[in-house]
Amino acid sequence: MSKQINPSEYEVIVIGSGIGGLVAGSLLARYGKRVVVCESHTIPGGAAHSFSRQGFEFDSGPSFYCGLSDRHSLNPLRQVLDVLGETVPAIAYDPMGHYHFPEGSFPVYGNVDRYREAIAQITPQGAAELARLEKRLLGLYDALRGIPTLALRADFNLVPVLLGRYLPALFKLLPQLGAVQSSVADLMRDLHDPWLRRLIDLECFLLSGLKAEGTIAPEVAFMFGERTRSVVDYPIGGSGAIVQALVRGLQKWGGTLRLGTHVEQILVEAGKAVGVRLRNGEILKAAIIISNATVWDTYNHLLKPDALPATYRQTALATPAVDSFMHLHLGIRADGLEHLTGHHVVLHDAKQDITVPGNTCMISIPSVWDATLAPPGHHVVHAYTLELYTDWQRDGDYAERKQARAEPLFRALEKVIPDLRSRIVLELIGTPLTHARYLRRHQGTYGPAIAAGQGMFPSTQTPILDLYRVGDSTMPGIGVPAVAASGILCANSLVKPWQTEELLKVLKRVRQ
Repeated sequence: MSKQINPSEYEVIVIGSGIGGLVAGSLLARYGKRVVVCESHTIPGGAAHSFSRQGFEFDSGPSFYCGLSDRHSLNPLRQVLDVLGETVPAIAYDPMGHYHFPEGSFPVYGNVDRYREAIAQITPQGAAELARLEKRLLGLYDALRGIPTLALRADFNLVPVLLGRYLPALFKLLPQLGAVQSSVADLMRDLHDPWLRRLIDLECFLLSGLKAEGTIAPEVAFMFGERTRSVVDYPIGGSGAIVQALVRGLQKWGGTLRLGTHVEQILVEAGKAVGVRLRNGEILKAAIIISNATVWDTYNHLLKPDALPATYRQTALATPAVDSFMHLHLGIRADGLEHLTGHHVVLHDAKQDITVPGNTCMISIPSVWDATLAPPGHHVVHAYTLELYTDWQRDGDYAERKQARAEPLFRALEKVIPDLRSRIVLELIGTPLTHARYLRRHQGTYGPAIAAGQGMFPSTQTPILDLYRVGDSTMPGIGVPAVAASGILCANSLVKPWQTEELLKVLKRVRQ
């Protein structure tokens, strides 16, 4: 028999403890709501969780961060941590990383002058053209600076908030409206250097999963502005330290996190979300339900098909998805690697598109900055590359196929550490099936692949009264700032504007 919980016990139930869910939940707790976050996994964090093996602490997903150690950063995550009263110590570094092309390698700097100088060594024309693109991106970034993400909401109350408090910023933004609605490719129509265009395509792909023609300009403007005007840094303790800071904030303000708590179904009565049913049969009731699951998982698995208008459901489920990834997590001996740097991107074949699975490989070695992530004398390594979910099934060849499909990652790492294979003391290979299983994400995807100008991202609202969504299915991009922003917009939409005003005052005090 199902256990019935007092309907008044919670005001808000959040399904999933990814960054979007934790931001929404912790902010609502900060606003005074009784919140519970239900996480199916035994580890919080969703795609941003950390895990330990044999003394090595691994990031499962995100590895690149900006503005954590800068109190003036525009990073939405930093704004949330500030008002929660939490901090995440971080180590700043530059160059941000190195790109390894078949024709050679070069450093990627946050400092724009050094970045242009590095490119000029390869293509003087490209460096000159990049200066024009920089001006456009930084102009858009500066126009966006005047409106903190923490002030935004996803309902009609946004208009009076913007007109009443941010009118000067809106006037500054008006000349940039064209760029706000553009793709990055639109901003580089007069850029002709092929090497530079490939570079920008790569940077867009790393950020959004799409090349320049599909990536919206504000997304790149934000990241380019942050790495230029703020700081690139890595959280001490890895991505798990960010998750733990959000969990502390949630609990500090009275919220609850329940791990190993799998939500089986969202309960809907007369078109209104009223609670959830857990796998163990337990029923939780609340006035507000927020799903941090993907759009596909929310509408396919958490809701009965007839709970949504048929056309809406069909359109939502047809949202294109970014492919999944192959992941390689290694523990290696560090002797002789004193000058190793932390971020690398390897492009194997210049004749193939950068989006071909296995061709572009991303590498993170965070123990370069935080030695506590590995046993003494060792490094942790995380490498990943795009991989199609449809190519995978658990059969007799699964283990052999894993090893074969991880080979491009090993070859990429050998560009950085030639004797890598002789150094390995721990090896873990993850496939799209791994990602789908542990994170319960549709086909192991990292989010929607909605190209610029080809559709709007689903909002945090749904056709079901009091059911909301947050996470990478609601905001452009596959990065932490985007999902944190989705949590902010959702939480703010559920409280009065004056309550958000009070939090903005707190933010201002913290940053003075």
